[in-house]
Amino acid sequence: MINRIMIFLAVLMIWSPPLSAQTGPLRIEITEGVIEPMPYAVPDLVPANSAAGELASNIARVIASDLSGTGLFREIPANAHISRITSFQSPVQFSDWKAINAQALITGSVSVDGAGKLVVQFRLYDVFAGQELGQGLQLVGTTEGWRRIAHKVADQVYSRITGEGGYFDSRVVFVAETGPKDKRAKRLAIMDYDGANVTYLTDSSAIVLAPRFSPTGDKVLYTSYETGFPRIYELDVASVGRRVLESQEGTMSFAPRFSPDGRQVVFSLSRGGNTDLYVMDVSSGSSRRLTNAPSIETAPSYSPDGSQIVFESDRSGTPQLYIMAASGGEPRRISFGKGRYGTPVWSPRGDLIAFTKQSKGRFHIGVMRIDGSEEQLLTASFLDEGPSWSPNGRVIMFTRETQGAQGRASLYSVDITGRNLRQVPTGTGASDPAWSPLQN
Repeated sequence: MINRIMIFLAVLMIWSPPLSAQTGPLRIEITEGVIEPMPYAVPDLVPANSAAGELASNIARVIASDLSGTGLFREIPANAHISRITSFQSPVQFSDWKAINAQALITGSVSVDGAGKLVVQFRLYDVFAGQELGQGLQLVGTTEGWRRIAHKVADQVYSRITGEGGYFDSRVVFVAETGPKDKRAKRLAIMDYDGANVTYLTDSSAIVLAPRFSPTGDKVLYTSYETGFPRIYELDVASVGRRVLESQEGTMSFAPRFSPDGRQVVFSLSRGGNTDLYVMDVSSGSSRRLTNAPSIETAPSYSPDGSQIVFESDRSGTPQLYIMAASGGEPRRISFGKGRYGTPVWSPRGDLIAFTKQSKGRFHIGVMRIDGSEEQLLTASFLDEGPSWSPNGRVIMFTRETQGAQGRASLYSVDITGRNLRQVPTGTGASDPAWSPLQN
């Protein structure tokens, strides 16, 4: 328990004294591992013209959904508000917001011109200090992209209060699954991090697996069985154009992942019954072998600086986690708990590795330090697997299949302390999530 408290304190870096005596910056209280969510208010944004009326309300609701969905914030409902924000320029009546115990207040305005240009202004206030927190910002977009603007506002609020980078203005690529278990159709899909705006990237004519974003978020690597054997493809998200990235006669290639600079791809290649790790130069297509062992090496993931690779290997007799230099060489084992370990993914922060663990008939999503210490299991289920990190390294999305669900999988997210487990709405069965970097 003490370790969990210390980790959360170190992770969040959130400020100041208790609510009853608060005169300084905002913070979230942590008591014996229990976080008291910060109460905040976000009234509907003020429409600057008639065309902005519905958008002003919709944007406020997405901001609230983003913040409350973290488990760190608690929205005070509109029917409890004493003050009404009718002008973006009017002074804030802090006493009215203190009376309903709001620690943070978000106000804003929305305007839309005849060409569909959307302009959103917002301010964040520390209610008990009676002052604006940082400076107000103006964000410009289109009416079609209003949800992105809302996510950007929420990212700004989250960052100012927690001191951490945001993650709301991001996307997730995943495998959408439909049909009965014995005839399951799978295709690549992409969505906003919260499940909105689902778009399909491939048809369901072939099984697809393990999509992975490029560092810039404009391309996706994945494995397809359309030829009958697993092959690695690279897909352009905007055009949906694709190309075979790795295909050698008599081999099977799978589990690809970009290097942090996007210039190389590390992947597994199976030839003659043996599976090793290879690295490919994306521009030239030339590849080089990284491991040479009779065991199965798979699920590679680069460290954020590109100097090391963590991967899964059964060279010890059971699947375990190993780290080696990105150029190859002798790996060192980092997992030593009881059970089988797989699908390791290096945190964007570089401090943790997420993994899947199977132990005593249960599956878990866990994290450990890069030396294998401080292992923590965040979930436990009939089947949890395939973790993917949020851009700020504070939330993990993964696949969960529940017993009796006839093989139907869903996406879930959990923070790195094991709190705030949430199902991500996808509309269909879903698996193999991969989180994008923040969008530009």
